[in-house]
Parts: sequence; structure tokens; C-alpha cells
Amino acid sequence: MSKIDIKERGAKIRENLTEALGVKNVNALPKLKAVNLNVGLGQNKGNKDMVAYIVGALSKITGQRPVITRAKKAIAGFKIRSGDEVGVRVTLRSNKMYDFIDRLINVSLPRIRDFKGINPKSFDQSGNLTIGFKDQVAFVELGHDGLDKPFGVEVTFTISNSSPSASSQFLKELGFPMKVS
Repeated sequence: MSKIDIKERGAKIRENLTEALGVKNVNALPKLKAVNLNVGLGQNKGNKDMVAYIVGALSKITGQRPVITRAKKAIAGFKIRSGDEVGVRVTLRSNKMYDFIDRLINVSLPRIRDFKGINPKSFDQSGNLTIGFKDQVAFVELGHDGLDKPFGVEVTFTISNSSPSASSQFLKELGFPMKVS
């Protein structure tokens, strides 16, 4: 389901959503704005090799160079100083976003053991969806290298003009597997 496929199916998706949501204006329908991938460094914050591995892994997964996030303030309880590396993130838009979604739906999610669909409780009040992966094994781009260096990945889909129920219907139309509750 590439960008072209979504454009071809776009008229049908819009028609189905206008009926289901009762919206008269097409501009009021939910739209996918961005996909954000985030990895918190946690215990690996001082390990330069692990940070470099995570940066390389995220760039393989997304096709885009990630940004290393730094702490703004010192937090003594977590032993973090101002300026310490605390995470790695990537924001995908347009073609790279749709390519990532295609690989996620058709390759990565089916590889997860005991995956029954996306939980409807994963939506926030604005209708954005967040999915967490405990390790990077689900992403086929990495292969089997680095299985000894596991890290979690958080994927957030930013959706405009939406509520949780409207976002759920929109993502179902795009092909996301939703859990029946």
C-alpha cells in the first residue's frame, strides 16, 4: 500500500468515512500528518556504541537520519544532567511516511507473536495512535544482527481533525488491523 495505492483508494476511503462519520465537508475528515518513532536510551545513555547502533537501526527502519534528543534540565533522581543524550527520534512525512506504514502493516505487525490487532485504548484524546514495540525484532530491515542489543521503539501516528473513534475508523480503512473489543 504505497502512496500511489492510497491515492487511488483515496476516493473510496473518503466516501466511506463521510458516510460513517456523518461529515459533509471532505476537509473535516481525519488526515495522517506524520509518523514519529522514538527510542529512549534509559540505561544506555552513556554508551556511545549503543547510541550509534540505535541511530543506525532507526535510519535503516525509516530511511531517514534520526536526531539525538538531549535533556533540557538536570534531574537528580534519574542521574541526568542538562545536555545528556536521553533519546533518539525520527519524524516521517509524505512518501517516507506512507512507505513506512506499508511495511509496518504488511510485514512488521504480522511478525509479532500473538498479535491480535491494535488495542482501541492506544488512542489519545486527540485521536493520535501510539504503538510500542518491546524490541526491534519486528522490523525486518534490521535482520538478525543486533539481537543481543534489544531496544524498544515507540511509534506515534499523528492524525488531524479527529477523535479516537474517527481515527480508529480511518486507520481501519487504511488497512490497520484493529482488535475487536
